[in-house]
Amino acid sequence: MTASLPHSVALAQMPSLAALFRLFLSGKHLNRVVEPALWAELEQQEAAYLALFTALGYELRIDARGFAWFHNKESGSNIRKTSRHLALLFLVIFDTQANDGKLLQRFAEWQIDAEWLAGVYKAHREVLDAEELDPDALVDLLNRACTLGFATPDPAGWRLLPAVYRYLDYFEFLAKSIKASDEEANDFVDEDVESENEDEEENF
Repeated sequence: MTASLPHSVALAQMPSLAALFRLFLSGKHLNRVVEPALWAELEQQEAAYLALFTALGYELRIDARGFAWFHNKESGSNIRKTSRHLALLFLVIFDTQANDGKLLQRFAEWQIDAEWLAGVYKAHREVLDAEELDPDALVDLLNRACTLGFATPDPAGWRLLPAVYRYLDYFEFLAKSIKASDEEANDFVDEDVESENEDEEENF
């Protein structure tokens, strides 16, 4: 069955449709800072692009912080493995920078090179070795992050792009969830102790 295009879609006003479709279909993120012309068109014709891609069966997500992508709930094992490794890579990067007192929301300003990555590996060797990620693998993974729109090559190494907010948001969500769970557990223990004390006083 062929999807019919919404009447509101004016293809003449979407000259970069083919380029954007290829980019999103490849699994890459569009970043405003790297591809400002494509971003400007997407932003100007946001309603039309959303309607068109929805009609074609794709879920386009646009984040106001400057990135967009095709959201895919179902993915193959290779994609899941890459995503898991990228999550671990960004996690150890954020953890290292947090330990150095860096503001995580300013990750786009960080300069990352192979020597610094080697230090990250040394500090997180146990967890990285469990995923068979040595310093060379981390370099390969950052290059893969570039092809997916999470990073961009820099003369001295790499810089992270706004799309990394997807991972940072998730890490912060997990941290808040863990904190909330710990607080609930502490509250439960406190209530249990108070209850035991009340029982002892009554028995006494």
